[in-house]
Amino acid sequence: MGSFLVRYLLMCFCLIMILLSSFLESSFPPSSCKLQKKFNLNGMHRPGDVILGGLFEVHYSSVFPERTFTSDIDTPGFRHAMTMAFAIDEINKNSKLLPNVTLGYSLYDNCATLDIGFSAALSLASGQEEQFRLLENCSGTPSVVGIVGDPFSTFSIAASSVLGLFKLPIVSYFATCSCLSDRQKFPSFFRTIPSDAFQVRAMIQILKHFGWTWVGLLVSDDDYGLHVSRTFKSDFLQLSGGCLAYSGILPWEDHPNEYKKIVDLMARSTARVVIVFALKIHLIHLMTEVVKQNVTGLQWIASEAWTLVGGLHTPEFMPFLGGTLGIAIRRGEIPGFRDYLLKINPEEQNSANNMVNTFHCRFSANWLEAGGTVCTGEEELRNAETELLDVTELRPEYNIYKAVYALAHALDDMLHCAPGRGPFIGHRQNSVKRNEENNVNSSHFFLDS
Repeated sequence: MGSFLVRYLLMCFCLIMILLSSFLESSFPPSSCKLQKKFNLNGMHRPGDVILGGLFEVHYSSVFPERTFTSDIDTPGFRHAMTMAFAIDEINKNSKLLPNVTLGYSLYDNCATLDIGFSAALSLASGQEEQFRLLENCSGTPSVVGIVGDPFSTFSIAASSVLGLFKLPIVSYFATCSCLSDRQKFPSFFRTIPSDAFQVRAMIQILKHFGWTWVGLLVSDDDYGLHVSRTFKSDFLQLSGGCLAYSGILPWEDHPNEYKKIVDLMARSTARVVIVFALKIHLIHLMTEVVKQNVTGLQWIASEAWTLVGGLHTPEFMPFLGGTLGIAIRRGEIPGFRDYLLKINPEEQNSANNMVNTFHCRFSANWLEAGGTVCTGEEELRNAETELLDVTELRPEYNIYKAVYALAHALDDMLHCAPGRGPFIGHRQNSVKRNEENNVNSSHFFLDS
């Protein structure tokens, strides 16, 4: 947790310094700000009257915590991004929701790396234009009116700590840290997934049902793991009279020696029940060492973050993980989503070419010089070998779908809110005003209170 916390606090400090330097910049009028840096981010964009932002794990860094884009594509992560694109497309076709308003989107890849995800969140808040104008009260206009994401709790804490100052709503579909329920610290953070506080109680009920009172606990080295560890240790004793045989912290980096120490501890312990609150990357490192030491006979209990992760259902791991009990996110149905995915082709996807390459080809001439295949524009996803089309277990996707609709309904309510009947103090209301500047093709809206 220490390294993640220090890194995002440093980013907050850097942001403050950037804002201060902007006001000290003498070459620009007082009604404008100049971005001191433009981030190089992978993303896909669609214009509209109102823009929603999204943060997704489309690529992941093979070596944490290096700040790098890699060729390692997280297909479920790209499906998550396309879920948001689909929901926005569906809303735009609905004449009863946000009539005469076209939603657009700016979706960024966080590469499962904190500084990239934080940079993407800042870009969504301020835009990527070098110079942008401020309103008379110097509050400015965010380039997006709301953000769906980030999936990671630590990333969401970092982004919400800063963007909450500007009252920019963030609706996460996967960040479960109970710390994010603090409305004083995170006034503009929302989510479509329950807090870990409920998951801990559910796990304790499972342990109590089977009479398991002597267990081991492993958590990831981030806010998600360390907050849930404190809650579990307190509630387990109080609610079921159980005790922890041991507890361990799983590092983000691939530290073989650290994982060896943890598995050594598990092998020596008399506790046969192991509870793990961690992500896929931690489980892969952990199970690799479990297989290496041949530690069998354990009853695993999984948190929602890895219960149904496909990367663990392998011939190598299943003899050790068979019989695992876990808490799963509710599965939902999204009619028409698979057909939407099937319509993706390289030509339509060209704007997202930097985010992910489903067809293993590109339109760029430089790509051909590098030995790659140039797209014809006629490729079809139905002919591609990809797990992208697997829509049988839409769990995070369903949360994303609900998050987009939550933002859309909030905007719709604001558009139809009568003067003097607002939900804020003194019956004030926010409104969506038309902004004709900076776009010759369509009008833009921004929030005002």
